[in-house]
Amino acid sequence: MAKKVGVILSGCGVFDGSEIHEAVLTLLYLDRAGVETVCMAPDIPQAQVINHLTQEEMGESRNVLVESARIARGEIKALADVKAEELDGLFMPGGFGAAKNLSEFAFKGAEGAVNPDVKRILEEMLAAGKPVGACCIAPATVGMALKEHMPQVTVGNDVTVASALTSLGVKHETCGVGDITVDRKNKIVTTPAYMLGPGIKDIAVGIEKAVKELVAMM
Repeated sequence: MAKKVGVILSGCGVFDGSEIHEAVLTLLYLDRAGVETVCMAPDIPQAQVINHLTQEEMGESRNVLVESARIARGEIKALADVKAEELDGLFMPGGFGAAKNLSEFAFKGAEGAVNPDVKRILEEMLAAGKPVGACCIAPATVGMALKEHMPQVTVGNDVTVASALTSLGVKHETCGVGDITVDRKNKIVTTPAYMLGPGIKDIAVGIEKAVKELVAMM
């Protein structure tokens, strides 16, 4: 029976949801590894809706689960309905949605709240000794949710984000776009992706490494 990895999405589009390149690369490399993916997202309103052509906020409301279903081709579950016992690993692509919808990092920094179901499933994974992966800005939400465990993560070389995380007791490691940071104690693997970029071929290297490490830890 194939191993199962949950992929937490946060909408559809870099400025208000999941970064689409990162999400698709994650799904591609998991599929190549012979892993069954279980896409999931919180069933909540988006914090913002951004016009990706102008990058201006739009006066409308969208649902994170409904928007995430675009990336998942409709095969997606509400995060509240998923428990760690159903999974062997978990991965969280980046995009501003990871810091706007999965947590409040984009608005309130490290002192912001983490979505209760995101925090719950991350804590369940850690308690079960199951690995967690994240890329781009998503490691900030992972760090906030698991700060009591003093996790080690990377967001590349962003001094502001790194400083905010270290203020919580999270350990930050500077990392190149094609590299990964591995917290062996907590089984957390992270890579900078579009925190560094510059392009899809560049972020693909680190995401592939992160996925391979996640699968190896399962």
